[in-house]
Amino acid sequence: MNLQLDDRTVLITGGSRGIGFACAAAFLAEGARVALVSRDQQRLEHAAARLHSAGDYPILVVAADLTHPDEARRAVEIITGELGGVDVLVNSAGAAKRYLPEQLTAESWHAAMDAKYFTYIHTMDALLPAMAAKGGGGVVNIIGMGGKVATPIHLPGGAANSALMLATVGLAHVYGPKGVRINAINPGAVRGERLDDALNLESDKRGVPPAELLQAGEARVPLGRYADPEDIARVALFLASPCANYVTGAVIPMDGGLNPVL
Repeated sequence: MNLQLDDRTVLITGGSRGIGFACAAAFLAEGARVALVSRDQQRLEHAAARLHSAGDYPILVVAADLTHPDEARRAVEIITGELGGVDVLVNSAGAAKRYLPEQLTAESWHAAMDAKYFTYIHTMDALLPAMAAKGGGGVVNIIGMGGKVATPIHLPGGAANSALMLATVGLAHVYGPKGVRINAINPGAVRGERLDDALNLESDKRGVPPAELLQAGEARVPLGRYADPEDIARVALFLASPCANYVTGAVIPMDGGLNPVL
């Protein structure tokens, strides 16, 4: 299927690793121009070098702390100046730290909202008016099943995810008449650094080796395994493409069928 993403400009937050990096590789393979944004310049440059090794693709990297709205605006201004207007935003930045319940403080909850909720909101605030002004655009928010199913070691992050789901469907309703589609993906466990961190924290709590927890966790998934970042990226590609031009306000679960919730 031709996803018709040739020459589209795609901004991916959190694009230096994990799902964001997988999305960058997928959009580049479809012929899109890609800009990556995250806090760490060194990680961004390493990611760009890895992507360049797969082909001669145009990749722009901008280091910015998206917890600050002025930083989000600055990043968007740089990318717009270099690549023209942004056609697609994929939000994948901002991993909320996990805590054991007895470690939670007021600061924990604030930090989660800053790390996950406001990074997405600030970037959308910086881009949506321009997308609306030109009469089109697409946003894919990579959120997480923690906003649907409460997990004891992920309560602040889950609360941020829930808020993002509401913002996603609400903004989709507002911006649909202006030609802008806004959708979300809720991954469950995805193989990578964040899953390793969660397994290590659970291991400390329960005294069970991480490898044993991984095996037991995957055995509970109806599809028999946790997702790879590339699994999520393929759905993000479809949602961002004209092939999904009648899909907006959707929140798509991707947990392999583990949580039978609406």
